[in-house]
Amino acid sequence: MTKIIGLTGGIGSGKSTVAKYIAAQGVPVYIADDEARNIMDEEEVIAEVQLLFEEDVIDENKKLDRKKIASIVFKNPEKLKSLNELIHPKVKAHFKDWLKKNNHHPFIVKEVAILFETGGDKDCDKVILVTAPLDVKISRVISRDGSNREEIIKRMENQLSDEKKAKKSDFIVTNIELNDTFVKINEILKILKIS
Repeated sequence: MTKIIGLTGGIGSGKSTVAKYIAAQGVPVYIADDEARNIMDEEEVIAEVQLLFEEDVIDENKKLDRKKIASIVFKNPEKLKSLNELIHPKVKAHFKDWLKKNNHHPFIVKEVAILFETGGDKDCDKVILVTAPLDVKISRVISRDGSNREEIIKRMENQLSDEKKAKKSDFIVTNIELNDTFVKINEILKILKIS
């Protein structure tokens, strides 16, 4: 049976870069955030999301205004919880279908930013945590999307700490220098292939 390997890490850890690298090694990788975005572009989902908010969160293109939603939910844990409760079951169903199409592989990787927060780790055979020092993470996010330090820290506060994630992970990759990170990932992939 195909093993499910969870890949997670906080904002700015570089887990997306790691996911792309793993995919380039021929391992099927499911990017949960990308699929959640696709699902949130579906007409009926747009309507369902709008019902969660008092203010209008649909832009002039009849799509969800992601920036507006993010600014609301990261200040309001209850709204974030409601949004997650709406979207996560849809992503879970989509992943099940995707897994059926990829079940001839010995293992696949499921990249999820909030794997532990949603209990998704229970469905994984092993978990890889990508981490980095706080200042490295913050500077990556600032250069990636121009967020300010306070916004980034607020978003980080909505995620479990790396220390708590590390206790629940099977492999921990500290991602500072990419070449070192890729060497470590290659070692992990070798272990997964023979286990």
